[in-house]
Amino acid sequence: MERLAQHYAWHHQDLKLEPAPWKGVAPAIWRLLYATAPSRNGKAKAEDIPPQLAGELARAILTGSRYPYSLLSNIIMRMRNDGDIDGVRVALCKAVLARKGRLSAYSNATTQEVPVSLDRYSTHPGYLLGRLFAELENAQRGALGGQVNAPIRDRYYGAASATPASIFPMLLRNVQNHLSNMRKKEKGGLAHTIESEMADIIDGLGEKFPKSLHIEDQGRFAIGYYHQSQARFSKKAKKLEESEVAQGDE
Repeated sequence: MERLAQHYAWHHQDLKLEPAPWKGVAPAIWRLLYATAPSRNGKAKAEDIPPQLAGELARAILTGSRYPYSLLSNIIMRMRNDGDIDGVRVALCKAVLARKGRLSAYSNATTQEVPVSLDRYSTHPGYLLGRLFAELENAQRGALGGQVNAPIRDRYYGAASATPASIFPMLLRNVQNHLSNMRKKEKGGLAHTIESEMADIIDGLGEKFPKSLHIEDQGRFAIGYYHQSQARFSKKAKKLEESEVAQGDE
């Protein structure tokens, strides 16, 4: 019983992602499995869950062994196909990579730790590229607001996460128009913040974008994208909270 409790604790630790995409404790196995099914308008059907994954995932949780590698490849494929970068999906990517790294460490292997929350010091190319893609999306939203008919996530996420060198140069050229648009709309401060953030991220990538990313690196891409995107929302929430506090003091 004590060993089983330890294995559940490991599962929660490996799945941990900040900000948490759920309230309270980690989701039940059935909720995790729904994340492996195709998402249609944000919803998945039980019959679309790969049947073999249920047993393999439960076994990994109960025994403390590695999560099935097919779990990572399945989720990566789903995110690329339906564009739903759901927090639970990202948490599962993080869990697979974190557990593999932890168990590999016991065998004297080395790997870069998978961050739980935004890591501005990570030098992993996949993670950095995910963060960069989030800032490019931020620039598009800042320039066009609610008038975005084709968000870059819907059009380019799959290709950007798999073959960065074929997509990012074009996106970086296009983002200049968004930054210019923001400055014309008196959003110069936001444009400057996004530009500075992108410059810092690009500095960590070296001279060339990778031609391709392996499945594990695409998992890191999703985690970096999630962390950078959520950081933007957190800043907005903090500003709103500070504004409400200031109004209450008047």
